[in-house]
Amino acid sequence: MGQDVRSPRGPRCIALVGPFQSGKTTLLEAILARTGAIARAGSVDAGTSVGDATPEARHHKMTVGLTAATTSFMGDSYTFLDCPGSVEFAHDMRAALPAVDAAIVVCEADEKKLPQLQIILRELEELKIPRFLFLNKIDRANKRIRETLAMLQPASRVPLVLRQIPIWKGELIEGFVDLALERAFIYREHKASEVVALEGGDLDREKEARFSMLEKLADHDDALMEQLLEDIQPPRDAVFDDLARELREGQICPVLLGAAARENGVLRLMKALRHEAPGVAETAKRLGAPESKDALGYVFKTLHSQHGGKLSLTRLLAGHLDDGATLQSSSGGSGRISGILAVNGAYDTKRASAEAGDTVALAKLDPVKTGDTVSSGKTQPAALVAEEATSAVLAISVAATDRKDDVKLGQSLMRLHEEDPSLMIVQNPKTHDTVLWGQGEMHLRVASERLRDRFGVKVTSHPPAIGYQETIRKPITQRGRHKKQSGGHGQFGDVVLDIKPLPRGDGFKFTEKVVGGAVPRNYIPAVEEGVVDGLTRGPLGFPVTDVQVTLTDGSYHSVDSSDLAFRTAARVGLNEGLPQCQPVLLEPIHVVEIVCPTDATAKINAILSARRGQILGFDTRDGWSGWDCVRAMMPEAEIGELIVELRSATAGAGSFTRQFDHMAEVTGRAADQIIAAHQHAA
Repeated sequence: MGQDVRSPRGPRCIALVGPFQSGKTTLLEAILARTGAIARAGSVDAGTSVGDATPEARHHKMTVGLTAATTSFMGDSYTFLDCPGSVEFAHDMRAALPAVDAAIVVCEADEKKLPQLQIILRELEELKIPRFLFLNKIDRANKRIRETLAMLQPASRVPLVLRQIPIWKGELIEGFVDLALERAFIYREHKASEVVALEGGDLDREKEARFSMLEKLADHDDALMEQLLEDIQPPRDAVFDDLARELREGQICPVLLGAAARENGVLRLMKALRHEAPGVAETAKRLGAPESKDALGYVFKTLHSQHGGKLSLTRLLAGHLDDGATLQSSSGGSGRISGILAVNGAYDTKRASAEAGDTVALAKLDPVKTGDTVSSGKTQPAALVAEEATSAVLAISVAATDRKDDVKLGQSLMRLHEEDPSLMIVQNPKTHDTVLWGQGEMHLRVASERLRDRFGVKVTSHPPAIGYQETIRKPITQRGRHKKQSGGHGQFGDVVLDIKPLPRGDGFKFTEKVVGGAVPRNYIPAVEEGVVDGLTRGPLGFPVTDVQVTLTDGSYHSVDSSDLAFRTAARVGLNEGLPQCQPVLLEPIHVVEIVCPTDATAKINAILSARRGQILGFDTRDGWSGWDCVRAMMPEAEIGELIVELRSATAGAGSFTRQFDHMAEVTGRAADQIIAAHQHAA
């Protein structure tokens, strides 16, 4: 057991993470109320919380974006980042995690939320972020703490170490015993807990639980192991040192108890953070930040406020930063700060400067984006965090309700993407649609609401067009002739085209075998252009592919022939020839890879089969205990709302990736329905 690692660490930044509806925002309110930052805790249901303050969060009564709030406790400054729990809004959490010193994982004794908890803990483990588990809603607990811990342990790859055990009064929990302090506390609603004597059965339980805690700590401390073997009680300060060191080294995950709605367990949690969580120096080291006198920061969130313009939420990792300073960005741009704001929900308290450890909003740094590293030095800093694209799983086509808002819609979508890079905007060149890709149904709904409420653009939406194509089965030879006399020079073009199918996936090929100058060489490119024109819409109404067209013969007029005439003749020939070639509809087929908890695999297989999926196989997910990976071939038309069913079947934990594989024929009634629907839409 080594030196005291509990000295003050300067301004700290702490993430509040956890499964959906586990009580993160309620815990933030309790922390702000108990530390005096607000007069009383607000309520998510009543719409009075510091977190979830946006109209969309208020309306849906859920966290749909990151909230930052700063408070002080026992002379130290803490900024808490309340991260969304829904997997659809997880990008905010992923972008923020590199900036934090530690995380509080808020969870409850609910087995259904175990997969979500595992996903979050895995993110923290891979980023090597120290983490506490706050077992919330302990006032509703209906099982013993050991049973709860055994249920939660599979979600964590490191031991969950109980720091507290509950004091029971009949079937209700009325307080807790702190195993490190060896003290008992009785909860008082919205007040500090009352210290009581530790005696009787509680004392026996405390000794047993404390020994279990010390055993887990001793796995990484030989001196402590010797003391336990010799039945020597280790000094209390040494136990705290071990708890702090093993937390910071990622060897344990301490578990604390509480009920955020009643503000129970909050002060003990804050004291654990104060004594055991690392500070900004350790965080900068974890990120590989270079030693420098220049200010160095990481931008973890971008916001566009209605009146203040662009704000870049930034954790200052080193140095001193003054308002008006010019910052270089790892993405190549530079900009001058036009305001440093404290982060307290509304981001409207101005500051003259910021120090290492502070979390602030920097105003109007237009070239800087989420994920950038910024520096006050003269040269472009290296990026401390690698950008990872999030695979989108659901799409809608959006258009401005009022055509005069088309330009405004484009600008607003770009701002939305700046705020949330997990939203992607794709222009479909064939349909000219604007397609908005996101992480799920609620994600896209909230994006549409932000366009309307914050940017003043009302949009209509519909499912995006499926990439149907058509091809042919039978070769033919077809003449295309265009002749028009309109006074003066006329128009004349005459071509003979061999049209034949190609193997699937070969696309389009154009060749020519003209002999004797039947079609002059200078007109052949125009013939190819006419063929390409004819392939844009085949007899079934879709683009034509896997076709070879060969120009074999034709004729021309020395005066009336032109590029336009031969282009038109080629298009006429193709349009007249394709219906005779036994056209057939093609649909895009994708390889879909689904990750899901093992107990949901049977449901997933049934969902895939119902959506015309061909299951290729499934296996255990590499490195993920209790998870499977299912692979299948699926038509693009069936993937549209797959994520909605998938999330429903996996309590919000499952997801998938997809990749185009090939085009396949669609025949019979299914093809007739697709063609009829396309013609009706046109």
